[in-house]
Amino acid sequence: MSDNETIAAEHSATEKVNIDRQTLLEEANRLIQNHDDYLHGMIATDVNQKSGVLVFKGDYFLDDNGLPTLKTTAVFNMFKHLAHELSEKYQLID
Repeated sequence: MSDNETIAAEHSATEKVNIDRQTLLEEANRLIQNHDDYLHGMIATDVNQKSGVLVFKGDYFLDDNGLPTLKTTAVFNMFKHLAHELSEKYQLID
């Protein structure tokens, strides 16, 4: 591989793809449902991007007093996983 080919390959590997909110949420929810730690009802309902990091939102399964439950930790970890995986790939455009 020539130096120019190497630089082009490295650039394309780090270049983010523009994506709209609905398409990103659809992909995120597919990843959630196919993940080993999926829990029934776990879904991303919104996403924003702050300083290049995608921040996913959804039901955190809080109890009646607004306190975290065991499911809350699982949802938090899943949204963190999505942020790590998808922030490297996508730039939110809307």
